[in-house]
Amino acid sequence: MNERYDVVIAGAGPAGAQCARDLATRGYDVVVLETEAEDEFPRQSNKSTAGTFPSMMASFGIPDDVVMQYTDKVVLESPSNHYVQDQPGAVLEFADFKRFLVADGREEGAEYRFDARATAPIVENDEPVGVTYNGDEEIYAEIVVDATGPAAPIAKKLDVSDLQRENHAIGIEYELEGIEVDRPGFADLTDAMMLRLDHNIAPGGYSWIFHTGEDTAKVGVCYLQNDSHEQYARDDFSIDDYLTHWMDTDPRFQNASRIEGKQHRGSAHLQMPGRIHTDRFMAIGDTVPTVDPLWGEGIHTCMQSGRMAAAAADSCLKHGNVEPNAENLAVYDSLWHKKVAPNVKRRLLMTQLLYLAENERYDKFMADLHRLDEETLAKANAGNPLAISKLFGLEDASLLARFAKQQLDVDLPW
Repeated sequence: MNERYDVVIAGAGPAGAQCARDLATRGYDVVVLETEAEDEFPRQSNKSTAGTFPSMMASFGIPDDVVMQYTDKVVLESPSNHYVQDQPGAVLEFADFKRFLVADGREEGAEYRFDARATAPIVENDEPVGVTYNGDEEIYAEIVVDATGPAAPIAKKLDVSDLQRENHAIGIEYELEGIEVDRPGFADLTDAMMLRLDHNIAPGGYSWIFHTGEDTAKVGVCYLQNDSHEQYARDDFSIDDYLTHWMDTDPRFQNASRIEGKQHRGSAHLQMPGRIHTDRFMAIGDTVPTVDPLWGEGIHTCMQSGRMAAAAADSCLKHGNVEPNAENLAVYDSLWHKKVAPNVKRRLLMTQLLYLAENERYDKFMADLHRLDEETLAKANAGNPLAISKLFGLEDASLLARFAKQQLDVDLPW
């Protein structure tokens, strides 16, 4: 096997695999190191709810055969109210999706090594020039990319990763059958992706039901382990307990049962990125982190980060005399903030404010969504301050005061 490449990527998730696809399409020698065994991939890393939108499918050439269910609306729920927005989407079979990215990248010329756990960068003259894997194996490249997620073995050793525990979100999901997707008294969840704000089910986070066809759905809970969670959490409950509690108390699950072998656990960090590149190195995907903080959509943003890293690598490698040092790779940082996560600071603040609100405010939030026009809601979702202000009234003074105090008390990462 070749031991010297243009680019070596650690991690075959959506970010790493997409980066490899784009680089291989451009004709570069790229190799991906993946911890899992190929015949089981991605058993351990099959962790995403995999709800996404047509823009991602079209942008990255994703085929229909990895889609479990196309959806036509997004539903937001509070404890006793809901809001329905027409919005086309798709719920992917995440394992099939990941295997497609690998197969398609290979067809373009990317090399994959499974059973290959990246452990550290190889550093010469204070620059990373390759990666060690499986203990003492070595592989060299002009550019190194870490796409391993929060583990970040290369980024951490290069002092690029700055993931903080208080910004760590955890989640659990079951795939269920026997769900009453059109239960009287609730929104019709047929062909829908639903997100529920309810501290009794997900304190400091949200829960979801993503319809996957007939009476089946992906059902899960996630939350940040921060002050909002501590304020609303039950001392004796784990995240598994919250999901079980929801299944036991929501009438839509009265006749539902778990589909064997369909349980997924995952985690991500919601925070401002620190450094995401240095000499001959870029961090992508959840290593950065990259998940949208407000609604948790991660596939599109991770794929975009891989694509932006590939573009940055290309900007150096296509010119034989341009060193891929930190200065010349800075285009990746610019593209990340422009294309991957614009307005990320505002969206993080919106997320913190959202999870600080009480259940009664969530009910009113649904009413607020109904009274505002779609243009205003779109601007608010994009972080427009004037549009966001229209969601608040005088009765929110105490909530906003608590939010302001929280910002003063916390050493913010930005």
